[in-house]
Amino acid sequence: MALRCALSMLKHDAEGKECIERIVKRLHALSYHMRSYFWLDFQQLNDIYRYKTEEYSHTAVNKFNVIPDSIPDWVFDFMPTRGGYFIGNVSPARMDFRWFCLGNCIAILSSLATPEQSMAIMDLIEARWDELVGEMPLKIAYPAIESHEWRIVTGCDPKNTRWSYHNGGSWPVLLWLLTAACIKTGRPLIARRAIDLAETRLLKDSWPEYYDGKLGRYIGKQARKYQTWSIAGYLVAKMMLEDPSHLGMISLEEDKQMKPLLKRSSSWNC
Repeated sequence: MALRCALSMLKHDAEGKECIERIVKRLHALSYHMRSYFWLDFQQLNDIYRYKTEEYSHTAVNKFNVIPDSIPDWVFDFMPTRGGYFIGNVSPARMDFRWFCLGNCIAILSSLATPEQSMAIMDLIEARWDELVGEMPLKIAYPAIESHEWRIVTGCDPKNTRWSYHNGGSWPVLLWLLTAACIKTGRPLIARRAIDLAETRLLKDSWPEYYDGKLGRYIGKQARKYQTWSIAGYLVAKMMLEDPSHLGMISLEEDKQMKPLLKRSSSWNC
């Protein structure tokens, strides 16, 4: 998103030409890499599950030597037959398989996600509504990190116990990003459903910063009341639904030149 916005702001003169060339080159590489290696759907999950390890040379299918046993058990139940999402990255060959709302919505709005991938992200949200939306939109990440691991990953922040704050908490501010993604993909009813759900609680609960619990049922233990971004996120979501033309202020259309042809390696057999 940052690179594409920068590209639109640069002047096509002698001074801006070098920056433009570098940005275009980076965008091509980044788009291909993300769409190829960080996209996960049912088919890709099954492919990774069957990966061989210690493959080398340009013919390798498992290019980053991902260990299939590193896939968490919950992913296999979470992944619907239709749907998919972009996963996170911890280090080379070590993926973070959690669902991140912010990243996937921005992938749609920036057109990092292809139209097919964007629709698959929406399919996933519909198929896993109870997990990702529950009783209050919207899970910032799913699932929560439990046991001692949350202390390691979050730096022992006491707000980040399981299903709280940034560790699986539910954040109303994310409504506007979900709504924008829904409008762009032609799925406004998903946004309407989420907004209707939020309206049953937000005003009555004094506009909390975030909610806790697996379903987002409880006001966060350290959530601030009358949180500005909770109010703003709700208002922006409502305004975009009322006038979808506002989407143009925050969304970038697909750049056909940035759409690389995705291919399997030469050793892949269908």
